[in-house]
Amino acid sequence: MATASFEGEGWQTLFDGGSLAGWQIINFAGGGEVRVDLGLVELGMGSPFTGIRYTNNFPKTNYEIAFDAMRTTGSDFFCGLTVPVGESHCSLIVGGWGGGLLGISCLDGYDASENETTKFMGFDQRRWYRIRLRVTTDRIEGWIDAEKLVNVETTGRRISVRPGEIEECIPLGIASWQTGAAVREIKWRPVSGPAGPLK
Repeated sequence: MATASFEGEGWQTLFDGGSLAGWQIINFAGGGEVRVDLGLVELGMGSPFTGIRYTNNFPKTNYEIAFDAMRTTGSDFFCGLTVPVGESHCSLIVGGWGGGLLGISCLDGYDASENETTKFMGFDQRRWYRIRLRVTTDRIEGWIDAEKLVNVETTGRRISVRPGEIEECIPLGIASWQTGAAVREIKWRPVSGPAGPLK
């Protein structure tokens, strides 16, 4: 399946499609195999985590990151995207808690299953989803394909990753949980502010 075009301009490549240049396989205990094949990063099912971490400089705010991801095996999250939010970090969880949960971990100590970003939706096996996250000075916005599903004010909020092994993804990483996954076309671009109004 051909990749969809990226909305807007200014996108820069983070994954060259042929190697893990600029990335590092995270040495999770029980991590699955990670390999690059035909333009994809394949994350084998881990026990529990498998993931990669970006090793080059990356902005702390005013950026978008986007890529395609799919679940290949298993039934839990096929995308745990950990990103910088100013001096803190958080994770966008896609397909967690049994397969259908989406949300941000963590806001004021509440993880993706417990805060106002929590949503449930169906994620089909072996189907590509375009995941896009926009982090600006006072907002986090996120989309699955063309649908905006995360739009949360961060001013005065405590932003963090969930305590545990996913902290190894800091500052920028992609991981799966007891699930095989694939990602492709990892790109980013600088932005100057939120994409739309808060509500």
